Amino acid sequence: MSDPAGGGGVGGVAAGDGESVSRGAGGRAPFGRASVLCGLGTWVPPYVLTNEELSRLVDTSDEWIRSRTGIGQRHIADPSTATSDLGVEAGGRALKSAGSDRVDAVIVATTTPDRPCPATAPLVAARLGLGTVPAFDVGAVCTGFLYGLAAGAGLIAAQTADRVLVIGAETFSRILDPEDRSGRAIFGDGAGAVVLRAGNPEEPGALSAFDLGSDGNGSDLITVRTGGSRLPYATAGDEADPYFRMSGKAVFRNAVERMAESAHRVLARTGWPGDRPDLVVAHQANLRILHAVADRLGVPREDCFVNIDRVGNTAAASIPLALGDAAQSGALHPGDRVLMTAFGGGLTWGACTLSWPDVEAA
Repeated sequence: MSDPAGGGGVGGVAAGDGESVSRGAGGRAPFGRASVLCGLGTWVPPYVLTNEELSRLVDTSDEWIRSRTGIGQRHIADPSTATSDLGVEAGGRALKSAGSDRVDAVIVATTTPDRPCPATAPLVAARLGLGTVPAFDVGAVCTGFLYGLAAGAGLIAAQTADRVLVIGAETFSRILDPEDRSGRAIFGDGAGAVVLRAGNPEEPGALSAFDLGSDGNGSDLITVRTGGSRLPYATAGDEADPYFRMSGKAVFRNAVERMAESAHRVLARTGWPGDRPDLVVAHQANLRILHAVADRLGVPREDCFVNIDRVGNTAAASIPLALGDAAQSGALHPGDRVLMTAFGGGLTWGACTLSWPDVEAA
């Protein structure tokens, strides 16, 4: 990282029974127009909250956190820093990495926007000096970055855009219950971004295939109950609960099953020899989840990249932050076959494949 101390040819839709349906490929649009990853940038707030320090704030311990999650520390934004600030930092670095400050659209995946209204993306685009380009948010919680990639690939496939900036940014610490030791142990703040450009389906960096899905029957498993039209703050009364809540056991089970199933589908469509990636970059939810997904895919655990120990679960920022760490640490090499997969609230899930380009993370 920068601060270390389908449909429409781009994805799938959820069938009635919750099974995602793949359609098309993000990198195999009509007439050979591909979406190619050509820039990568990451940013995390400078303040590091260690397990030891957290144990002085809530009833927990380093051993308890590490044994259940694999997390040793997380980065926390200061009170003056908003999600847009993190997005601007990561987005600016991605543009620098891509060698161009011009894009035709900006997509921000986040669960923690600056405000309920308007979206955060237009502000990020303006602060980056990108002019009056279209900009919008994607809300798919921890799957948000992959949904954002698919949306960006769709804009390129439709020839609506030639270059798209896709950002995953979160200040998740703002929606955590101060007394919830599980939530505070798991989540951190950060942002990661990529630039997609129109290119050739056969060149390195071309997004090869997507699989996306959702199941709203599980919408209460990962939620912030108060603040929307269902339960507005003004009328919530004693029912008001502004904090993030998660049903841990059910989420664990669904995360393993959905990420593994989605990954299997997208690998089958990609057609790599032996259906084997060189590196799995999964949403950094929990170390045990990462290991369980690798086991179900028949991939050695050491080929499943891990940075959750250093940044925690950063929701929509998780995958691009992991890509940045993997690239900077030497775990990713040009030509490596990369599988990305994620699971989040909604419920939502997804997977995507690409051959890693010769890109330097900023």
